[in-house]
Amino acid sequence: METHTDLLTAITPISGNTRTLLDPATGEAVGEAPVHDVEDLERAVAAAAAAQPAWAALGHEARSEALLKAADAVGRSAEELARLLSREQGKPLNGPNARFEVGACSAWLRAAAATELTAETVVDDGETHAEIHYRAIGVVGAIGPWNWPMMIAVWQIAPALRMGNAVVVKPSEYTPLSVLALVQVLNQELPEGLLSVVCGGREVGARLAEHPAIGKIMFTGSTATGKAIIKSSADTVKRLTLELGGNDAGIVLPDADPQAIAEDLFWGAFINTGQTCAALKRLYVHEDIYDEVCEALTAVAAAVPMGVGLDEANVLGPLQNKQQYDIVSRLVEAARDSGARVLLGGNPDLEQPGYFYPTTLVADIDNNNPLVAEEQFGPALPIIRYSTVDEAVAMANGLDVGLGASVWSSDPAKARSVAARIQAGTVWINKHGAVDPRIPFGGAKQSGYGLEFGIEGLKSLGVPQVING
Repeated sequence: METHTDLLTAITPISGNTRTLLDPATGEAVGEAPVHDVEDLERAVAAAAAAQPAWAALGHEARSEALLKAADAVGRSAEELARLLSREQGKPLNGPNARFEVGACSAWLRAAAATELTAETVVDDGETHAEIHYRAIGVVGAIGPWNWPMMIAVWQIAPALRMGNAVVVKPSEYTPLSVLALVQVLNQELPEGLLSVVCGGREVGARLAEHPAIGKIMFTGSTATGKAIIKSSADTVKRLTLELGGNDAGIVLPDADPQAIAEDLFWGAFINTGQTCAALKRLYVHEDIYDEVCEALTAVAAAVPMGVGLDEANVLGPLQNKQQYDIVSRLVEAARDSGARVLLGGNPDLEQPGYFYPTTLVADIDNNNPLVAEEQFGPALPIIRYSTVDEAVAMANGLDVGLGASVWSSDPAKARSVAARIQAGTVWINKHGAVDPRIPFGGAKQSGYGLEFGIEGLKSLGVPQVING
């Protein structure tokens, strides 16, 4: 086991209830996280409410300067943050993983600072002059997931702070150390009490969602938990941004080049070992090129190394927790039992330590199979054959979720025409899951509501006020 770094030592509680976090790749202890309760939450909310008015009064320019300094602080601690993230979450250091995620934290902080949001004149006809301004909400509750714990925390924190709010963060119980360390670094450049972390269970999350001093909840996680937050927030009429479950479809049109798209298809599906809300989770391929796509994708997948994250050679890691490992295993077995063809993987090494599930591709599978209809959230991709584009679109739209989707074609205009028919918050062309801090992102149907990123993301962290006259 590695010795504790300075940053890990700084976030280790010196008293109170704690629990030990284990590396999902090795089973070794990573560190001790505090176990907070509702009283701890009340103190954090009170401190945030006290610090927020002065922060809001600074104005956009001063707050943006602070965010830029916070981004610099993340840069100074980048390697330490990445190694802690790799050990707690399991993702490797290299590839689109731990170092990438820490770098994204800096990038989103800088983007939030740089995005301009000025008063919008909506009427100016010589008699009436009306403008929309966006004022701070107050205290924002940010509830994050375990798959991208640092990056998604910053997606919530950066725009909230930029708009003059204070933030109380509740991280996933699976990955609290990563978020504690990140906030420790950010707070080097922020006023005391403005940004805090409360590490607790469901009772803490429930209280955060119903707390009368919290003006908005931002949540990334399951649809079931999102529905519970909606109910808990109703009595105080909280604003909500919810990024919930996805089961993203990709449609490969018959004119696509299998060799040209294979690597991008792979990373669209298997980034973060498939543990990404907007990953490609069901792939529809036209019958004319079905076998060629399967062959090209299998060749790419077979060459990508999986293992312990601190090994510089690896770019795929374990599932983060046993619950998710069991879900992936169950769904792949259901596919195998149905007669689907396993092209690669599907046979985990039960003697290997950690929650490693091999990269798995499943062909000749029915669209109603559980591996297709349920979100697997892991390294297993079903590949479904289709005959007509209408059939593919109907299958892609057949579920009650719609976070992202993609269309793959050698003809961008044709791809955009198909994309317009898909019920999803974002449809990518010849790529999947590529997020950009300048481009709004949010779900359709039961994948949630509200937009993040860019100007729309800033607006969602403010209260619109119309000044008329």
